[in-house]
Amino acid sequence: MKNTINRLYRSLTVATLTGIVLLTSCKDLTELNVNPNGIDPDAVHPNLLITTVITQTATREVNLGFGDIAGVMQHTQKDAWFEDHNNYEWSNQSWSGYYNILEDARLMEKRASDLNLPFYVGVGKVISAYNFGRIADLWGDAPFTDALQGDLGGEQYLLPKFDTQQAVYEGVISLLEEANQLFSEIEETAVPQDVLYEGNLLQWRKFANSLRLRYYLRISEKAPDMASSGIQEMVNNPSQYPLILDGGDNAYMSYPGTSANTSWPSNTTFDGSNGSNYRRIKMCATLVDKLQELGDSRLDVWAKKIEIPIEINSDLAPGTDEVIDGVRYIAPDVAEGKPVDTDPEYVGLPPSVSNLPSEYNLNPTPGQQSYNPHVSFLSDMYTEPSGELLKARLVSAAEVQFDLAEAAQKGWISGDVASFYNEGVRQSLMDWSQEGGYDAYIAGEAAFDGTLEQILEQKWIASWAAATEAWFDYRRTGLPDLQAGPAAVRSVLPLRFYYMQEELSINEANANEALERLESTPYSQEEGKNSAWSKFWLVQGTGKPW
Repeated sequence: MKNTINRLYRSLTVATLTGIVLLTSCKDLTELNVNPNGIDPDAVHPNLLITTVITQTATREVNLGFGDIAGVMQHTQKDAWFEDHNNYEWSNQSWSGYYNILEDARLMEKRASDLNLPFYVGVGKVISAYNFGRIADLWGDAPFTDALQGDLGGEQYLLPKFDTQQAVYEGVISLLEEANQLFSEIEETAVPQDVLYEGNLLQWRKFANSLRLRYYLRISEKAPDMASSGIQEMVNNPSQYPLILDGGDNAYMSYPGTSANTSWPSNTTFDGSNGSNYRRIKMCATLVDKLQELGDSRLDVWAKKIEIPIEINSDLAPGTDEVIDGVRYIAPDVAEGKPVDTDPEYVGLPPSVSNLPSEYNLNPTPGQQSYNPHVSFLSDMYTEPSGELLKARLVSAAEVQFDLAEAAQKGWISGDVASFYNEGVRQSLMDWSQEGGYDAYIAGEAAFDGTLEQILEQKWIASWAAATEAWFDYRRTGLPDLQAGPAAVRSVLPLRFYYMQEELSINEANANEALERLESTPYSQEEGKNSAWSKFWLVQGTGKPW
């Protein structure tokens, strides 16, 4: 399966290319690059690949949405090893992992076609659409048409052109349409290796179409005619284009929790850092404050209450600072000139608060090994390797309902905007076992006010542990109106990942063409066009998000 000559496009290293030049002159390259421990790609059954392409796609999604993008979107912050998470001190994020998945998905499709197993072909198209979509979302222009063709030989495929971001999105939408049609034409079959839906064709159709809805909204500012007509076609033909509208159809993957590789990333059971990977993650004040303002019970699920609240008492003698019965009492002069949050229950770490965030809220033990009793940790369930609520969330019913609310507000589809919004809120509360509080919540501060701001605010909240979608919504709309903190490397939020230096060196001509299509901004600064603050096609000319 891992025949190097057939690696179907990824970032090639200088060493690899040099080796090809040296070795092909004296020996058959295919003989030199066969993995003796691998499976013959001409004989592999698709059921040996389907679990891998699904789980790797889902795991990468969690690693982003619960990882550094949760920092960008101010769901969480870190108080140690925080530079990437809090301050956007990014360097070269590699897309090779995505192309690895795409390679296996292509092989699965090929073998499924050879064996007349169309279900696996359909899954391959959905997984390919998901990962190509993510590459375009994160980097912009990228290899698509000529990608995954390395086995054909020739520089065109070894050093493929970068398709425009627009072309990749259009290709993603086409793949999803093909998958939906294919699933509609084949017979139901049980596939235990399918860790999402066990071969349920209707649920795979809903997944494919919900992804398609996602990408129509993604391009809605730049290609409104295509987006509106596509959404109308789907919504007006629900039998032909079923969607994920109920939590029972969510595209979620559970974690087995049997090893480090099959467990929730912040777990302490298989954690070699003695638990510090969990301890350094804190709730972000932006999200905590919003959830408290709304009286949102999801805060109780996601966060722990602070261990020791702080109370500033003007009657105390100057310099007083003591803990009595679990409360830290301080005189006003102790807090002078320092940010202090005296909330008795939940305290979030402000975004990019400083270059030593472990000092926040008068932490008595700042530093890499700090244990801040005055800031909210994540709830204890995030120390577990698996659990009922610990799932990789690829597409949810809540997201789809909020997308329909936005489409209805634009006037693209019929239906009551408030009803879609309310159902999005309800589905998210159900996701976190909080549906019992729905009536009071939706009648309170979360009552729909008719604005896109509120739709996307609730969608941002609902994207907890899957924050990448919130980031992509923010880029095209500027919502929620998030502000970078004082220690961030720029005064605004970033927009994209950097192209890798290896790619710029090896595939220089094609990469430079892609770079030229980026738009520098005042925030690109000395980095030039290959900056996380440069604009790609999706936001060029929109004035968004800043």
